[in-house]
Amino acid sequence: MSFETLSQSVVAGNESQVKETVKSMLTAGVNPLEIIQKGLIAGMNIVGPLFKAGDMYVPEVLMSAKSMAAGIEIVKPNISDADMPSEGTIVVGTVKGDLHDIGKNLVGMMLESAGFKVIDLGVDISAEKFMTAVKEHKANILAMSALLTTTMLAMKDTIELIKEEGMQSNVKVIVGGAPVSQEFANQIGADGFAVDAATAVELCRTLIA
Repeated sequence: MSFETLSQSVVAGNESQVKETVKSMLTAGVNPLEIIQKGLIAGMNIVGPLFKAGDMYVPEVLMSAKSMAAGIEIVKPNISDADMPSEGTIVVGTVKGDLHDIGKNLVGMMLESAGFKVIDLGVDISAEKFMTAVKEHKANILAMSALLTTTMLAMKDTIELIKEEGMQSNVKVIVGGAPVSQEFANQIGADGFAVDAATAVELCRTLIA
Protein backbone atom coordinates (compact mmCIF):
# COMPACT_ATOMS: atom_id res chain seq x y z
CA MET A 1 0.00 0.00 0.00
CA SER A 2 2.49 2.65 -1.09
CA PHE A 3 1.97 6.32 -1.92
CA GLU A 4 3.33 5.41 -5.36
CA THR A 5 0.47 2.89 -5.88
CA LEU A 6 -2.05 5.52 -4.84
CA SER A 7 -0.68 8.24 -7.10
CA GLN A 8 -0.58 5.81 -10.05
CA SER A 9 -4.25 4.92 -9.43
CA VAL A 10 -5.03 8.66 -9.60
CA VAL A 11 -3.12 8.98 -12.89
CA ALA A 12 -5.05 5.98 -14.26
CA GLY A 13 -8.33 7.57 -13.14
CA ASN A 14 -9.21 4.37 -11.29
CA GLU A 15 -11.67 5.74 -8.74
CA SER A 16 -12.57 2.45 -7.02
CA GLN A 17 -8.87 1.59 -6.62
CA VAL A 18 -8.17 5.05 -5.18
CA LYS A 19 -10.99 4.72 -2.63
CA GLU A 20 -9.86 1.23 -1.63
CA THR A 21 -6.22 2.28 -1.20
CA VAL A 22 -7.13 5.39 0.81
CA LYS A 23 -9.37 3.36 3.16
CA SER A 24 -6.63 0.74 3.66
CA MET A 25 -4.07 3.45 4.41
CA LEU A 26 -6.33 5.14 6.95
CA THR A 27 -7.01 1.76 8.63
CA ALA A 28 -3.25 1.15 8.75
CA GLY A 29 -2.80 4.48 10.54
CA VAL A 30 -1.08 6.41 7.73
CA ASN A 31 -1.05 10.19 8.32
CA PRO A 32 -4.14 11.61 6.49
CA LEU A 33 -2.25 14.72 5.31
CA GLU A 34 0.47 12.53 3.82
CA ILE A 35 -2.18 10.50 1.99
CA ILE A 36 -3.36 13.76 0.38
CA GLN A 37 0.06 15.25 -0.36
CA LYS A 38 2.21 12.21 -1.20
CA GLY A 39 -0.53 10.09 -2.79
CA LEU A 40 -3.48 12.04 -4.20
CA ILE A 41 -1.93 15.42 -5.07
CA ALA A 42 1.31 13.71 -6.15
CA GLY A 43 -0.76 11.80 -8.71
CA MET A 44 -2.30 14.96 -10.14
CA ASN A 45 1.16 16.54 -10.27
CA ILE A 46 2.02 13.80 -12.79
CA VAL A 47 -1.23 14.34 -14.73
CA GLY A 48 -0.67 18.11 -15.30
CA PRO A 49 2.57 17.80 -17.33
CA LEU A 50 1.20 14.77 -19.26
CA PHE A 51 -1.88 16.78 -20.24
CA LYS A 52 0.25 19.75 -21.25
CA ALA A 53 2.49 17.53 -23.39
CA GLY A 54 -0.56 16.07 -25.16
CA ASP A 55 -0.03 12.61 -23.66
CA MET A 56 -3.36 12.79 -21.79
CA TYR A 57 -6.66 14.20 -23.00
CA VAL A 58 -9.48 16.11 -21.28
CA PRO A 59 -11.70 13.05 -20.51
CA GLU A 60 -8.74 11.23 -18.91
CA VAL A 61 -7.74 14.28 -16.89
CA LEU A 62 -11.32 14.63 -15.65
CA MET A 63 -11.29 10.97 -14.55
CA SER A 64 -8.02 11.50 -12.68
CA ALA A 65 -9.35 14.64 -10.99
CA LYS A 66 -12.58 12.85 -10.06
CA SER A 67 -10.59 9.95 -8.57
CA MET A 68 -8.44 12.33 -6.55
CA ALA A 69 -11.50 14.20 -5.29
CA ALA A 70 -13.11 10.90 -4.22
CA GLY A 71 -9.97 10.06 -2.25
CA ILE A 72 -9.93 13.46 -0.56
CA GLU A 73 -13.60 13.08 0.44
CA ILE A 74 -12.68 9.88 2.34
CA VAL A 75 -9.69 11.53 4.05
CA LYS A 76 -11.46 14.80 4.94
CA PRO A 77 -13.34 13.63 8.08
CA ASN A 78 -9.96 12.68 9.56
CA ILE A 79 -8.51 16.17 9.42
CA SER A 80 -9.70 19.59 10.53
CA ASP A 81 -10.35 22.29 7.91
CA ALA A 82 -7.48 24.29 9.36
CA ASP A 83 -5.07 21.45 8.56
CA MET A 84 -6.30 20.96 4.99
CA PRO A 85 -3.35 21.94 2.79
CA SER A 86 -4.08 25.02 0.72
CA GLU A 87 -1.87 26.84 -1.76
CA GLY A 88 -4.26 29.80 -1.75
CA THR A 89 -7.84 30.71 -2.67
CA ILE A 90 -8.96 31.19 -6.27
CA VAL A 91 -12.33 32.47 -7.49
CA VAL A 92 -13.20 31.13 -10.96
CA GLY A 93 -16.08 31.90 -13.30
CA THR A 94 -17.19 32.47 -16.87
CA VAL A 95 -17.91 36.15 -17.61
CA LYS A 96 -21.28 37.84 -18.09
CA GLY A 97 -23.14 36.84 -21.27
CA ASP A 98 -21.15 33.62 -21.68
CA LEU A 99 -22.53 30.18 -20.78
CA HIS A 100 -19.52 28.01 -21.66
CA ASP A 101 -18.13 26.03 -18.77
CA ILE A 102 -16.11 22.97 -19.87
CA GLY A 103 -12.78 24.81 -19.92
CA LYS A 104 -13.58 26.62 -16.68
CA ASN A 105 -14.56 23.36 -14.97
CA LEU A 106 -11.33 21.70 -16.05
CA VAL A 107 -9.27 24.63 -14.77
CA GLY A 108 -11.16 24.51 -11.46
CA MET A 109 -10.57 20.77 -11.07
CA MET A 110 -6.88 21.06 -11.95
CA LEU A 111 -6.44 23.92 -9.46
CA GLU A 112 -8.19 21.93 -6.72
CA SER A 113 -5.99 18.97 -7.59
CA ALA A 114 -2.94 21.17 -7.12
CA GLY A 115 -4.06 22.04 -3.59
CA PHE A 116 -5.80 25.37 -4.15
CA LYS A 117 -9.15 26.21 -2.57
CA VAL A 118 -11.44 26.92 -5.52
CA ILE A 119 -14.64 28.97 -5.39
CA ASP A 120 -16.48 28.27 -8.66
CA LEU A 121 -19.12 30.93 -9.33
CA GLY A 122 -20.41 29.25 -12.51
CA VAL A 123 -21.28 31.02 -15.77
CA ASP A 124 -22.66 34.43 -16.82
CA ILE A 125 -21.00 36.20 -13.88
CA SER A 126 -21.10 40.00 -13.67
CA ALA A 127 -18.17 42.18 -12.57
CA GLU A 128 -20.04 42.94 -9.32
CA LYS A 129 -20.52 39.24 -8.52
CA PHE A 130 -16.83 38.54 -9.11
CA MET A 131 -15.92 41.50 -6.89
CA THR A 132 -18.22 40.35 -4.05
CA ALA A 133 -16.80 36.82 -4.13
CA VAL A 134 -13.19 38.05 -4.15
CA LYS A 135 -13.87 40.15 -1.04
CA GLU A 136 -15.95 37.52 0.75
CA HIS A 137 -13.42 34.69 0.27
CA LYS A 138 -10.32 36.91 0.52
CA ALA A 139 -9.21 35.39 -2.79
CA ASN A 140 -5.57 35.52 -3.85
CA ILE A 141 -6.47 35.09 -7.52
CA LEU A 142 -9.50 35.70 -9.74
CA ALA A 143 -9.60 33.47 -12.85
CA MET A 144 -12.03 34.51 -15.59
CA SER A 145 -12.99 32.56 -18.70
CA ALA A 146 -14.65 33.64 -21.96
CA LEU A 147 -15.36 31.62 -25.08
CA LEU A 148 -17.06 34.25 -27.19
CA THR A 149 -15.29 37.27 -28.66
CA THR A 150 -18.39 39.29 -27.75
CA THR A 151 -18.02 38.54 -24.03
CA MET A 152 -14.25 39.12 -23.76
CA LEU A 153 -14.71 42.77 -22.87
CA ALA A 154 -16.62 41.77 -19.73
CA MET A 155 -13.17 40.77 -18.39
CA LYS A 156 -12.02 44.36 -18.80
CA ASP A 157 -15.10 45.61 -16.88
CA THR A 158 -14.24 43.35 -13.94
CA ILE A 159 -10.61 44.49 -13.87
CA GLU A 160 -11.76 48.15 -14.02
CA LEU A 161 -14.06 47.53 -11.04
CA ILE A 162 -11.24 45.89 -9.06
CA LYS A 163 -9.11 48.99 -9.71
CA GLU A 164 -11.95 51.35 -8.76
CA GLU A 165 -12.35 49.48 -5.45
CA GLY A 166 -8.59 49.72 -4.86
CA MET A 167 -8.30 45.93 -4.70
CA GLN A 168 -5.59 45.34 -7.32
CA SER A 169 -2.88 44.88 -4.68
CA ASN A 170 -5.01 42.22 -2.92
CA VAL A 171 -5.96 39.99 -5.84
CA LYS A 172 -4.24 38.89 -9.05
CA VAL A 173 -6.42 38.45 -12.14
CA ILE A 174 -5.83 35.78 -14.78
CA VAL A 175 -7.84 35.21 -17.96
CA GLY A 176 -8.31 32.39 -20.47
CA GLY A 177 -10.57 30.92 -23.14
CA ALA A 178 -10.39 30.25 -26.87
CA PRO A 179 -10.46 33.87 -28.16
CA VAL A 180 -8.26 35.26 -25.36
CA SER A 181 -4.55 35.91 -25.94
CA GLN A 182 -1.56 37.20 -23.98
CA GLU A 183 -1.84 40.41 -26.00
CA PHE A 184 -5.49 40.89 -24.94
CA ALA A 185 -4.58 40.09 -21.31
CA ASN A 186 -1.93 42.84 -21.44
CA GLN A 187 -4.38 45.31 -23.02
CA ILE A 188 -6.99 44.90 -20.27
CA GLY A 189 -4.45 44.91 -17.45
CA ALA A 190 -4.73 41.25 -16.37
CA ASP A 191 -1.87 39.77 -14.34
CA GLY A 192 -1.64 36.69 -16.50
CA PHE A 193 -3.04 34.54 -19.32
CA ALA A 194 -3.19 30.74 -19.50
CA VAL A 195 -3.62 28.82 -22.72
CA ASP A 196 -4.83 25.65 -20.94
CA ALA A 197 -5.64 24.19 -17.51
CA ALA A 198 -2.13 22.87 -16.80
CA THR A 199 -0.62 26.28 -17.60
CA ALA A 200 -3.23 27.93 -15.36
CA VAL A 201 -1.99 25.87 -12.41
CA GLU A 202 1.64 26.86 -13.05
CA LEU A 203 0.62 30.50 -13.49
CA CYS A 204 -1.29 30.56 -10.19
CA ARG A 205 1.61 28.98 -8.33
CA THR A 206 3.96 31.62 -9.76
CA LEU A 207 1.62 34.53 -8.94
CA ILE A 208 1.05 33.38 -5.35
CA ALA A 209 4.75 32.63 -4.75
